[in-house]
Amino acid sequence: MTDLLVIGGGPAGLATAIRARLAGLTVTVLDRARPPIDKACGEGLMPDAVKRLREIGIEPRGFPFRGIRYIDGNLMAEGHFPGSGGLGVRRTELHAALVRRAEQVGVDLRWGVKAEGLTDEGVRTDQGILAARWIVGADGLRSQVRRWARLDGKLSPLRRFGIRRHFAVTPWSDCVEVHWGPESEAYVTPVSSDEVGIAVLWSGQKAGFDGLLESFPTLKEKVENAPVASRDRGMGPLRQQVRAVINGRVALVGDAAGYLDAITGEGLAVTLQESAALVEALTRGDLSRYSAAHRRINRLPNFMTSMVLGLERRPRLRRRVLRALAAEPSLFARLLGIHARTLPPRDFGFEGALRLAWRLVAA
Repeated sequence: MTDLLVIGGGPAGLATAIRARLAGLTVTVLDRARPPIDKACGEGLMPDAVKRLREIGIEPRGFPFRGIRYIDGNLMAEGHFPGSGGLGVRRTELHAALVRRAEQVGVDLRWGVKAEGLTDEGVRTDQGILAARWIVGADGLRSQVRRWARLDGKLSPLRRFGIRRHFAVTPWSDCVEVHWGPESEAYVTPVSSDEVGIAVLWSGQKAGFDGLLESFPTLKEKVENAPVASRDRGMGPLRQQVRAVINGRVALVGDAAGYLDAITGEGLAVTLQESAALVEALTRGDLSRYSAAHRRINRLPNFMTSMVLGLERRPRLRRRVLRALAAEPSLFARLLGIHARTLPPRDFGFEGALRLAWRLVAA
């Protein structure tokens, strides 16, 4: 019998496991894969994600970035985080750092073990039944635990996908760049002094990286002669809805707990906040506390994501917003601080809203 059995050994599962061990719980993690586990993601850790990782003793190697740069044709708007910046980190490097820390604090890591269902005792696996007091599903967008626990929500009609590739090239910016194209966006994240990752998000049917890159000629020119440094990895559909994040002694965390979109790059930061709230609820023996915290944690990111998704579908409005942000970089910085939870929403204030509205009218 273990206190906590986590299904899924990615960042969500390992961060939850590490926090639970630091809180004094016994923890086992199952994953059918073996490290290092890679995944399609933008790989840019926002300042609050970097802070949350440090709280549990993790400082992965990466490339610091100081802000976000939006590019739409000949328009560019750049904002810098107030205070500390973010960190571009290869997913494999982040996973390796999480695994090392989990081993250090005494998490029982069981790689190559397949979870096959929930039982009254705990979890049925291909190596027998493992008993547990609490069970956490951290098994990603297409979570099996979510289905087993009857927590799946309705299928979304919005079909958005993502794909990622790395290039061996010196980063040309100390910001994460977001290039807007027709019904797609490309995210350029510096992950080391000689490598960048490009993740493309789009709506519609499945597609390949090279075809999608054609929509971004300026970006294509920057990398067309650079060696490819990774295999392509895709994911989707991105939007996953849930009825709830708990059922009895089962809880969901990370992408398994519902997902709106990756368009704002805040996914891992939200996941790390969820894991902290979940462990606090577990130590108090009351999972309902996590359910309430999950709603609170996701309220602002989901609002911001919905706003940016709206801009993705309205190019003319998006260009007006970019002109306004380019004219008011200090407002852009404040919005980034609110988004990254380094500033409270009230810091934008009536004066900031009025200035932005005036710029939008004038754009």
